[in-house]
Formats: sequence, structure tokens, C-alpha cells
Amino acid sequence: MEALVCKKLGDPTALKSSISEADNDSPIILSKTQPIPQLTTPTSVRVRVKATSLNYANYLQILGKYQEKPPLPFIPGSDYSGIVDAVGPGVSLLKVGDRVCSFATLGSFAEFLVAEQDELFKVPDGCDLVAAGALPVAFGTSHVALVHRAQLTSGQVLLVLGAAGGVGLSAVQIGKVCGAVVIAVARGDEKVQFLKSLGVDHVVDSSKESVISSVKDFLKARKLKGILVIGFASGEVPLIPANIALVKNWTVHGLYWGSYRIHRPVVLEDSIRELLSWVAKGRITICISHTYSLSEASLAFAAIKDRKAIGKVMIAIDNERSVKSKL
Repeated sequence: MEALVCKKLGDPTALKSSISEADNDSPIILSKTQPIPQLTTPTSVRVRVKATSLNYANYLQILGKYQEKPPLPFIPGSDYSGIVDAVGPGVSLLKVGDRVCSFATLGSFAEFLVAEQDELFKVPDGCDLVAAGALPVAFGTSHVALVHRAQLTSGQVLLVLGAAGGVGLSAVQIGKVCGAVVIAVARGDEKVQFLKSLGVDHVVDSSKESVISSVKDFLKARKLKGILVIGFASGEVPLIPANIALVKNWTVHGLYWGSYRIHRPVVLEDSIRELLSWVAKGRITICISHTYSLSEASLAFAAIKDRKAIGKVMIAIDNERSVKSKL
């Protein structure tokens, strides 16, 4: 099968063209000889991947700057969607041909992936399969952060930084579903206009105006107090002095979404199921900004690095073309 393999740590955007197994300088290569993964347990399921999402964490992992550092070589990738290709004898929840989505620790940048049946979610009718591959990490992170951790409710004020990115747009939409007053911060006219089209209550173009002044003026005009901030999109981790939190009566929530899979898996499962139902009902929309093939992965990572995306960057895997090309 075809798969994207990280053979060494480095910047995957250095080679801004199609990649192949012959690329010696790039940290990632497109291998066409990876073995198709086999079912490992009676309840395991093999999925023929149709689409997989790029997240900033995937980029950091190839750079070697993410907190989880898998041994080399590895196949990167986390959330994905596809069609059930094979099932173990103990599988009762799924059948061959079912449309599913999920997320993995590694391995979704490939034509096939094996998971346990209870790790997979059926994609409901009315939900596009490629869009479903963009949902688990970005929307899942925002949903757990806002609904489970912060318990966002109607009438509260939500300030989203980096609001035009994958996680940012998901936070904006989830905030609106919760009935919050949503303030979005982004850079550039195109992103600002798109956010306004989503019905955001106030949009700040950080390339043209002061975020603090604009937000304060909006809150004063609407006679609003208190604010929930989600996201630090600058790439730098801010320091929050404990004494300031004390005198300002702040509440600070931290969220490492990935750890919920280990310690609170039921929370993640309920979250993703609710999100899929929201998509099917039209309550949220998954915006896909760019779609690339596996061979164009360097371009896909560049779209993430250069902040070109409005919404999600996806890799779509044309399994049928791959099979036909070998005949």
C-alpha cells in the first residue's frame, strides 16, 4: 500500500513539490511498498482510508517538537475517515462497507489502518465522508474544552484567537451552538469576511487594529462582562502569573485532548458522537480549505505552516486510482 513515512526529523515543507521514495533530503517520503496491516485481534477492523486531516500537531511531530516522539521511521497522521474493509470474527458493531471515522495515535497517512471496533464511529447519513475525517481532533478538542471543561452556556462571552484555523473555526461554531456571544480574532480581509458569514458577533482583524481595544469597546457597547478565551495561536506558550489570576478572580483550564483517550475515553466517545449528529443536522459545518494527495504532503504541510488555510487541510486518498495504477 501507499503510505507517507517520516524517515527522519525535519521540516516537511522544505521540498514544496511531489515527494517520492527517492527524496533523500525530505524528512517524509511516499512509500508504495508498505505492507497492508493485518487484523490483530478478533475485534479489530481494517479501514480503507479515504481522507485524513492535517493538524499542527502532526507538523510538530515531524519536526521533533511535539511532546509525543515516536521512534523512527513512523507513519504520521491522526484523525481520518474511510470504509470498513475487513472485520475480525468478534466484531459485532460494524460490517464491511460501513462508513466510519476515528483518530489514531499514528498511521492515518496511509491507504489502510487497523483499529478496534469500539474506537470507530459510524458516519451518519447526511455527513460527507471527507468532512468526517476532519472532525475528531479539531472539533473534538474544542467540544471537550468548551462544553465539558469550561461548561460554556448561553449568554457567556467566548473569545477565539486564531479563529480562522481548524480548531478556531470549530470553537466559533460550537460557541454559537451553545448560545454564547462569540468574538473571533483573525488576520486579513478574507478570513474576517468568512468569520462574519458564520454569524460571529464581533470579528477583530489583528493586522489592522488592537485586539484589546476592539474587544473592550465591543463589550462596553453590549454591556457585557467576563470572557472565556480559547487558543494561543502565536506559537508561543504564554505565562500566566498566579497572582494575577488570584486578584482578577480568573479561572484557568488546561486541556490535553489526547490524554482523554487514556483516562476518560467515554468523554471523547460521547463528544464525537454528538458532533457527528450536529453535522448531520446542519448545526455545524466543516470547512475544508485545501485538499491534497499523499504525494503532495509537503504542500499540505506548507499550507498549515504558512497559515494559508481557512478551516481544515486534508489529504484525500484515491484508493481506486492507486489500485488501477498497479494493473
